[in-house]
Amino acid sequence: MKTGRVGKLTVSVSLVILAFIVLKLNFIDSEEKQVDQLGAIIENQQHLSLIPDFASIPLVTDKKQAFFDYLRPWVRLQNGIIKDERLFLQRSLQHLNDGLALTDAEYYRIEEIANKYQYSSRAYNAETLKELLVRTDIIPESMVLIQAANETGWGSSRFAREGLNFFGQWCFKKGCGLVPQSRTAGMSHEVAVFKSVEDSVASYMRNLNSNAAYSLLRSIRADMRAQNKEPTADELVYGLVNYSERQEAYIDELLEMLRHNQQYLVGNNEEKPSV
Repeated sequence: MKTGRVGKLTVSVSLVILAFIVLKLNFIDSEEKQVDQLGAIIENQQHLSLIPDFASIPLVTDKKQAFFDYLRPWVRLQNGIIKDERLFLQRSLQHLNDGLALTDAEYYRIEEIANKYQYSSRAYNAETLKELLVRTDIIPESMVLIQAANETGWGSSRFAREGLNFFGQWCFKKGCGLVPQSRTAGMSHEVAVFKSVEDSVASYMRNLNSNAAYSLLRSIRADMRAQNKEPTADELVYGLVNYSERQEAYIDELLEMLRHNQQYLVGNNEEKPSV
């Protein structure tokens, strides 16, 4: 009789435990489904912007100033790096002109700079260093800022907000970037995605200093250097004729933007130190 009560008690306890386990499993399953559903909802929502919401700034003047102020430090940083590279090449060229041999360290850095700007040469001498110097030069700050404003609609484009792409640069490997919604049938390009604003600006400047499509820009800049003139946006902008399918109309638009936005492009001209 005593044993029977113990057995019944054991069975009751077991049933309670079993019921608890069933309820727990159902709760976990329901919770996981809810998480999955929430995840799907979040995935279909608009992506979180990686940059300030420039479009929400009510005054156009404030929006323009905020956009330029946001990009300007990165433009100055990259121009500072290029200035250091250019100064190094000029010193190495002077060594050769003085009849000195280049050191191993000089050769190593020259090759690094040449690879960066896609310049190939079997040997580095005075002539090839002069050619490399044509590619190793700054891009005028105001031209960079205006082109970024044009390409992104003052920082409001999807490519700027989601991919930190301020210059409409393409990539051609599937999955390398963002697929344009208006991409022409049969085209496979994507809009490149960058990890940082710094990477975006650096890639843009590298492109202008190395791509054959912008040889005119580099030629205009070299001519100005030969006349001891500092490269300016209103002169170099003509070298962007191949940047857009609109060509001359694109250049005219950039020139118009340069004229209308001078008050935001000047101001603090103190340059960030090079590294």
